[in-house]
Amino acid sequence: MTRTNETAPASTAHALVLSSGGVDSTTCLALAVDRFGQANVSTVSFFYGQRHSRELDAAAAVAEHYGVHHYVLDLASVMHYSNNALMATSTQHVPHGSYAQQMEDDGHPNTYVPFRNGLMLSAAAALAASLFPDTSCALYLGAHADDAAGNAYPDCSPAFTAHMGRAISFGTYGNVRLETPFVNQNKAQVVAEGLRLGVPYEMTWSCYEGGEKPCGTCATCLDRIAAFEANGVKDPVSYR
Repeated sequence: MTRTNETAPASTAHALVLSSGGVDSTTCLALAVDRFGQANVSTVSFFYGQRHSRELDAAAAVAEHYGVHHYVLDLASVMHYSNNALMATSTQHVPHGSYAQQMEDDGHPNTYVPFRNGLMLSAAAALAASLFPDTSCALYLGAHADDAAGNAYPDCSPAFTAHMGRAISFGTYGNVRLETPFVNQNKAQVVAEGLRLGVPYEMTWSCYEGGEKPCGTCATCLDRIAAFEANGVKDPVSYR
């Protein structure tokens, strides 16, 4: 069952956070540490053949910052046949402009990685059940309403996460429970919660492009910048 409550169930002993090294997942990590304590939280990231390693580097850095154990799972063979723009082998270019413009032009963003959240959640649930076979674990996903808007990323929607949550709970004897604290909130609200928790956003990486600094013009950079502006603060990372 997908849970969005503010208090972790008393029977839940551990938390495993899906971490991309970006704003949303790092805010989830801060939430999990706040609720469960640093000793009971771990993070997991995924190599799936993406075009750069900056997000994996950021995920490792924020895990070290919070003092939690960090795992990396390799899913590249599953995504080998996809030509979406986030893949290192893709013939497509990352578009620079808003998600809304991409939806208007093409119907969906070419940065959609086929069923990525479903695949990652399944792998993370198996990892959680393996790490904590005798205790329960909350599995945190940082999906938020802006990503699901207009069905841009359907695997971020409340309907998708609700169904995945039920499958994960059922398939793990109820020991692994999906937590999606931001699924009905926008990115500005995610940042607001992170600012309250003192999230080190300067360590995070959101940009679809690699390089020394984020581009500032791809859709995820634009959304990130706007989310900080909505909270009256400047994004702490510097852009090209």
